[in-house]
Amino acid sequence: MGRFLIRRLLGLIVALAVASVVIFLCLEVVPGDPAAYMLGVNARPDTLAALRAELGLDGSAVQRYFDWIGGMLRGDFGISYTYRTPVSGMIVDRMWVSLPLALYALGLSVAIAFPAGIWAASRRGSAADLGVMGVTQLGVAVPNFWFAMLMVLLFAIKLRWFPSGGFAGWDEGLFAGLKSLTLPAIALALPQASILTRVMRSSLLDTLGEDYIRTARAKGVSRRRAIWAHGLRNALIPVLTIIGLQFSFLLAGAIIIENVFYLPGLGRLVFQAISSRDLIVVESVVLLLVFAVIAVNFAVDMAYGLVDPRLRGRR
Repeated sequence: MGRFLIRRLLGLIVALAVASVVIFLCLEVVPGDPAAYMLGVNARPDTLAALRAELGLDGSAVQRYFDWIGGMLRGDFGISYTYRTPVSGMIVDRMWVSLPLALYALGLSVAIAFPAGIWAASRRGSAADLGVMGVTQLGVAVPNFWFAMLMVLLFAIKLRWFPSGGFAGWDEGLFAGLKSLTLPAIALALPQASILTRVMRSSLLDTLGEDYIRTARAKGVSRRRAIWAHGLRNALIPVLTIIGLQFSFLLAGAIIIENVFYLPGLGRLVFQAISSRDLIVVESVVLLLVFAVIAVNFAVDMAYGLVDPRLRGRR
């Protein structure tokens, strides 16, 4: 287990290094000059040169890359070109929206998918199973922003149960904050719950077909007990992988939903930074999200050993 942990940590470091280079190079080839964008087309050359020096854009690409990485390792993400404030502070402020939203949506997804997947698997071939699979197929096919717009029309405009957009802030209390995030979380959770339900059903059906399940049934164990006591734990291994990927997506891929609901999260921050050519913000936020994705996948690998003791012996 210790060797496996060291290998995975080394892999995490290498993946982050490669990702940082790719992110930096991708933004380097994007046309346009942030300084020229800030000053406008009629800016004088000396003023433009002074601003480029102030923003640290006058050095070579290699120098700027190592300055950026060195600053991030020290916790200094640089200064936003547009807002002239520390990027780290902007990220922390937005994280208080994006992280609870991702956790809220993931919790809803798991709460929907686990009972639905287990119920469908326990009634394989029945009308209930076909109904669950039909609904999940619809959930996978329909985009989450379409769900979002429908919910705004119904629950915000017509019924007035939830706000149509914006974020009340945690200073207003936990209930007010969660109320602001409920519709966005549901819009994000429904497609993910559909995927997770199908994976849960397929994994549990495969597990129920194993020899040890048939042996348990032959010894008189009820189907219900065979599912909950013997099958479910082993069926969770592929499900954990999907949950890890879903959390990464919910944290990093909620740009459209955050813009639909005008939420001041990381996704909206990246969108605004791209629009204003605030490259230091884009670089820092994207690398942070890449780190979150890699760290979550690392945590999922660690969770495999807790779910299946056989994997601990191999590692």
